[in-house]
Amino acid sequence: MKKNIAIIMGGYSSEYKISLKSGNVVYNYLNKEKFNLFRIHIFKDKWVYVDDEENETPVDRNNFSIPLNGTSITFDCVFNAIHGTPGEDGLMQAYFELLGLKHTSCNFYQAALTFNKRDLLSVLKPYGIKSAPSYYLNLGDPINEAEIIEKVKLPCFVKANKSGSSYGINKVYKPEELKGAIESAYKEDDEIIIEGFLEGTEVSVGVLKIKGETTVFPITEIVSENDFFDYQAKYEGKSQEITPARINAVQLKKVTKTSKKIYDVLKMTGFSRSEFIFIGNEPYLLEMNTTPGLTTESILPQQAKEAGIELGMLFEHAITEALS
Repeated sequence: MKKNIAIIMGGYSSEYKISLKSGNVVYNYLNKEKFNLFRIHIFKDKWVYVDDEENETPVDRNNFSIPLNGTSITFDCVFNAIHGTPGEDGLMQAYFELLGLKHTSCNFYQAALTFNKRDLLSVLKPYGIKSAPSYYLNLGDPINEAEIIEKVKLPCFVKANKSGSSYGINKVYKPEELKGAIESAYKEDDEIIIEGFLEGTEVSVGVLKIKGETTVFPITEIVSENDFFDYQAKYEGKSQEITPARINAVQLKKVTKTSKKIYDVLKMTGFSRSEFIFIGNEPYLLEMNTTPGLTTESILPQQAKEAGIELGMLFEHAITEALS
């Protein structure tokens, strides 16, 4: 029998439009001969099933089912395409775990940990994973600009700690720019991470368990037309994404080994995409995404294509892994 698959998309954050794009690509590319597919929009004010005519049917949140044609549809698996909260920070994962419902993302603890940049870097540090010098602030903390600059040096990046898609991120060159960058980041999150600037080649590494094996995809090099890989560079074509990356054999071996180590140390499942910058041959971790973009132009699908995996099969691998 065909499995019922719910594809969740949308979310509560600034990233909801990108998530809707990702979710619709998953819906369009998955094999409808193998799966019954249901697009589920998750928003703060409504959880609804959206059919091909864009009619909406409310989801019963008690058991994550939908009433349809006099029957109640339940799901064998949920394909998670929500970037940001509540799909990438552990909330949906915890809900599905309580319901005993299989899903394509990692577990709720791993989702919450990886969504919090500073917690992730702190957990990985004892395992020898390198990262930039950093300084942390919570909303309401006193701001000692001299102390921050002494710790991270200039230029530096001021980032919202729990936000994806480069929202709430600014590059600071002068001390007088720091306050404005901090205020901008606080608009996205009540926690901030301020990191020293690392100058080197930036790469993105996609990982997925396929048939039980941690699989690292071909590496993508990021060359931004802007000053850094910001929202415009990421989503509005202001960057070159070169797959495979133009890196040497030592760099390739090290970043592949490091990405696999991070995935396995954290006991990850589902997709992940980690960003690194090379200082010499050493990869320094910037962050890890557990619901990366899945549009046809997104980095992970580009990497899968380079590996000879067509898009529908990439998504099917995630479902097969979740069901197993």
